[in-house]
Amino acid sequence: MRRSWVIKLFQPLWSLCLHCWFCVTVDVQAACRVTSVTQELLKEGFHRDLLVKVELGEDAGGCAVAAQVHLPSGIYVDPYELATLQQHNLTKAVLSPAAIDVEAPEYLAQAAVLLLFLEPESRCSRCFRGTVPVHARYHRPARGTHQAWVPLQSPQVLLCCCHGQLSAQCWEPAEVDTPCSSDTNSSCQWHTTKHRPVREELMLRVPVGHREHSSLVCALTLLTTGLCSGLILAAACKYGHFSQ
Repeated sequence: MRRSWVIKLFQPLWSLCLHCWFCVTVDVQAACRVTSVTQELLKEGFHRDLLVKVELGEDAGGCAVAAQVHLPSGIYVDPYELATLQQHNLTKAVLSPAAIDVEAPEYLAQAAVLLLFLEPESRCSRCFRGTVPVHARYHRPARGTHQAWVPLQSPQVLLCCCHGQLSAQCWEPAEVDTPCSSDTNSSCQWHTTKHRPVREELMLRVPVGHREHSSLVCALTLLTTGLCSGLILAAACKYGHFSQ
């Protein structure tokens, strides 16, 4: 009986505390959830352009804004092409690992991480965008289909504020060992959103060969190689000058 009386006494207090905690949590999440990120693959074929757009929930205040893109083994960024674009100030990015085998097929390649620095848009003080060329790798021949799908996860929004402060309710330190700019080697603390928006995967369609045609392709390749080698040898014997 006494226990029941104690429960009735403290039940309104517990309800009030839970209600306040729920309201505060909802308010914080509502304030931080407005940061959005979208991505789009431009062009067609194996050579595309990845466009990333970010709209922050608060003014960046001079902070550097970047998108951390996880590239699966079926997609790569050419480091030589990236270096050329950065020399002409067409894009700014840091690729990890820096050495990428651009000739490796999908089943022998490794995943990579791209930190793409975003530029502010003139129409909106909280809007940023960035573009970088990406390339699809060749896949193994498949049976019963003529295409393969490569999922590209939504990027992670990062902010680096060397001269400003971010709201501790919305942003938390990120484990990113990269300078605030691709033009400097000085370290800076990056931050990521605590309440991340709903992320959707972007699917890249890659044409693949039919496994049923493997024998035919090998035979034609061997025949063509032998024919071309024979023509080159015949031309060398007919028109070549050999020393005695």
